[in-house]
Amino acid sequence: MRTGWADGPEFVTQCPIRPGGSYTYRFTVQGQEGTLWWHAHSSWLRATVYGALIIHPKQGDSYPFTKPNRQATLLLGEWWDGNPIDVVRRATRTGAAPNVSNAYTINGQPGDLYSCSSKGTVIVPIDSGETNLLRVINAALNQPLFFSVANHKLTVVGADASYTKPFTTKVLMLGPGQTTDVLITGDQPPSRYYLAASAYFSAQNAAFDNTTTTAILEYKSVRCNTTSCKKGKTVIKPTMPKLPAFNDTNTASAFTKSFRSPRKVEVPTEIDENLFFTIGLGLNKCPKHFRSRRCQGPNGTRFTASMNNVSFVLPNNMSILQAYQQNIPGVYTSDFPANPPRKFDYTGNVSRSLWQPSSGTKGYKLKYGSRVQVVLQDTSIVTPENHPIHLHGYDFYILAEGFGNFNPKTDTKMFNLVDPPLRNTVAVPVNGWAVIRFVADNPGAWMMHCHLDVHINWGLAMVFLVDNGVGELQSIEPPPADYPLCS
Repeated sequence: MRTGWADGPEFVTQCPIRPGGSYTYRFTVQGQEGTLWWHAHSSWLRATVYGALIIHPKQGDSYPFTKPNRQATLLLGEWWDGNPIDVVRRATRTGAAPNVSNAYTINGQPGDLYSCSSKGTVIVPIDSGETNLLRVINAALNQPLFFSVANHKLTVVGADASYTKPFTTKVLMLGPGQTTDVLITGDQPPSRYYLAASAYFSAQNAAFDNTTTTAILEYKSVRCNTTSCKKGKTVIKPTMPKLPAFNDTNTASAFTKSFRSPRKVEVPTEIDENLFFTIGLGLNKCPKHFRSRRCQGPNGTRFTASMNNVSFVLPNNMSILQAYQQNIPGVYTSDFPANPPRKFDYTGNVSRSLWQPSSGTKGYKLKYGSRVQVVLQDTSIVTPENHPIHLHGYDFYILAEGFGNFNPKTDTKMFNLVDPPLRNTVAVPVNGWAVIRFVADNPGAWMMHCHLDVHINWGLAMVFLVDNGVGELQSIEPPPADYPLCS
């Protein structure tokens, strides 16, 4: 809160840290408890620059569930055999989709199913009768992931650093950027069991990494230590979980709809800003001065993406936050549309005339304290897809989600205004919609974007410009002395 200078997205809240330079991120955490994560927010650097950020209960407080015997953090990642920066640069140069990853990882290790470093497969210890806490983070660059543990049920107790009403499941689905805390009990015969993650892929006619990463849940009594291995003790082959098919949208949707807050919450009921954002892909015609090798998208085009038909363009000489706070013109405009410029059958057969968006560095201004509702509507332009939409600077309530075009006359009856989940990233269903609400009480410039990084590069983003309120406690703090500048 009030520390937006430490948010991190390049050219939105700061200029990139220069080679050899440094910047200390100073920020306050309020009202959050559980699992978050940190990552680079420049080009595709977050492919390898990321880590967990664990917020424990305050001293003297306890978990809202039985204290776990142990805890383990599992960071799901994505690996390219080449330099990820080269991968995205090549895609930007050609206008085509980037090469897909070569592997997924758990805590940096691909696991036993790849022809590489199985010696480093992650071991997660458990003992019979224990109940342990697993903190699962999807840090993959471009891929929602299913996650499961062979023969074990998972009790979900938290997500995105907010506690949830517990529910039991055999499989998780996490979009990039999302975290899920689960309890697992050692109630199976002592053995070794795979924890595994594989793709949930909802786009059509597109390539993706269809591999599976693994770690091993290992019961203490079967652990093969150095002494026992030398004595010839047999290493038990782990049992593999049954993961959903890559396109199992029903399982993904059932999982995301299971989340509730632990108790009744105060959801804004009177709305000051009622916004409707379409999200999806697009194709730009090849510019006349480009050679054909720079237009290798479908039918000689270049891939793009947009919100409300605006493809977001980052500035390159100053951050939006600095320009906003210091009233410097020419860096951005504040005319991002509150609704699509043109209504259409969003999930139907969309006219090709709507496939090429405009571009710009556009923000939407919010008064401090305004109560905001955003309908996020996927489109079928190029291909429908599940989009993990992340809002910086805020948690929000997810009131409802569904398939098809959002209908305010009928779908508002589905709104959960009693105990909706509190998240910072919402998985907008493929060919569907989701509705979120929040109160704009954190001043600054806050990016809302798809957490599939290929889509950020193509422009699936916008920025909320939240005004200061009254007095110091409702205003952003001054920029720190070591704040990175562009020049």
